[in-house]
Amino acid sequence: MLVTSNIAIQFGAKPLFEQVTAKFSGGNRYGLIGANGSGKSTLMKILGGDLEQSAGTVTLQAGMRLGRLNQNQFAYEDERALDVVMQGHEEMWRAMTERDRIYADPESTDKDYMRAADLESRFAECGGYTAEARAGSLLADAGLPAALHDRPMREVPPGLKLRVLLAQALFSQPDVLLLDEPTNNLDINSIRWLEGVLNSYDATMVIISHDRHFLNQVCTHIADLDFQQLRIYPGNYDDFMLASVQARQRVEAANAKAQDRISDLQEFVRRFSANASKARQATSRRRELEKIKLEEIRPSSRQNPYIRFEQARKLYRSVVSVEKLGFRYPQSSVDVLRNVNFHVEAGERIAIIGAHGIGKTTLMRCLAGELSPTVGHIRWVENAQAGYMPQDPQAEFATKMDLFSWMSQFTGKADDDQLVRATLGRLLFSGDETKKSIKVLSGGEKGRMIYGKLILTRPNVLLMDEPTNHMDMETIESLQIALEKYAGTLIFVSHDREFVGSLATRILELRADGSIADFRGTYDEYLGSQGIAA
Repeated sequence: MLVTSNIAIQFGAKPLFEQVTAKFSGGNRYGLIGANGSGKSTLMKILGGDLEQSAGTVTLQAGMRLGRLNQNQFAYEDERALDVVMQGHEEMWRAMTERDRIYADPESTDKDYMRAADLESRFAECGGYTAEARAGSLLADAGLPAALHDRPMREVPPGLKLRVLLAQALFSQPDVLLLDEPTNNLDINSIRWLEGVLNSYDATMVIISHDRHFLNQVCTHIADLDFQQLRIYPGNYDDFMLASVQARQRVEAANAKAQDRISDLQEFVRRFSANASKARQATSRRRELEKIKLEEIRPSSRQNPYIRFEQARKLYRSVVSVEKLGFRYPQSSVDVLRNVNFHVEAGERIAIIGAHGIGKTTLMRCLAGELSPTVGHIRWVENAQAGYMPQDPQAEFATKMDLFSWMSQFTGKADDDQLVRATLGRLLFSGDETKKSIKVLSGGEKGRMIYGKLILTRPNVLLMDEPTNHMDMETIESLQIALEKYAGTLIFVSHDREFVGSLATRILELRADGSIADFRGTYDEYLGSQGIAA
């Protein structure tokens, strides 16, 4: 059990959150949600002991072990994968490394060897003599080939590094597990694997994620950080959404009823306060008025941008043909893509999926014209106008411009200030914010600016590579609605199951053997065709 009591954190004049009191217990899995900037990661660091709170206490039940997922997948590049996993049991690892240091030092004294004997005993108590076998078993369960267990982490493929770190978090068999964005940089199939691992592991968990499907599959409770306070709801994310809407409706209904009563009482007092025969009744009504309190309904700290994509020119039949496409990066002997063939019709919504590092982004960059195929052809129809959202938009923001000037490039008209301001406002940039430099934008803010570019340029084909990266749930939901209403052609890469499942009418899966599975239907239908439960 992990308990917080009236904890607060304050970096400047205004507290990020305060009086957060909660109990995480019972093997429940809590999804920690809230708007960007609400303090979710900060709270997670406080729970894990990596950051000291300004006030209040955090208590881990005596005898319980805390585990956490390291977010830096490149923190152990020179270390053996097995050693990385074993470091998850910090006490055992400290005892082992100090013992080995003493044995390796030719100048160690008898006192040092006495210390080593104590460390040997502690190492054994922590299960040290079976540690490497247990670490290997965890890595095997995580899908890491045995040949990589003794290899340094720099040789582990990017798509498997997080699996090693998850094995590290599980190695000490923690009673409480903290997971901050565990689905980051995982492909859609790896996320399904992670859901299964967490659902089968018996521990209390606190999980930060913006993946709604993941939260629905894994969480038993939702911890909502809003208005600088934390409230816990039973159920998954969909249950939370329903409960929060119903709670607000109950308050609004109670307030409406109270307001009607207030109006009746005020009218009685107004009419009869000067009437001697009714004076006592008027006084009674006045006292009743003073007792009626309307419950405050504060606007949520969450904000939904307004996103709508339109096409300047409609396409009616074909959009693009990809024929025998192959691509190899310079100075590489490996083909990232080979013999890729598909044809896109107007109005299709195509999700490109596949393992991490399989070539999805490379294919998107070829379609967008950023890369030229090594072999084969990409043939767009004459009137096709593709708008591209790259996975990493950093190059789009390399110049010294403010938000207003940057967005003004895409109106197609000179001095169309009103359109630019309206677009920025709908994307939650207003007032003095429009004057700040594009270089200081966060990842989520850069993504919203790219949405604005696509809104203004009105392409009839949208190429979007991980368009939900760095976005909070409100922005993801707004984007999903916008793309559902978009009448043009959509080709996108995403690891968000809810996003893919709601939008895709066709699935292209890139496979390790170089082939492509081309399925016309939804993602759930595709999983069914593969014998996989949706």
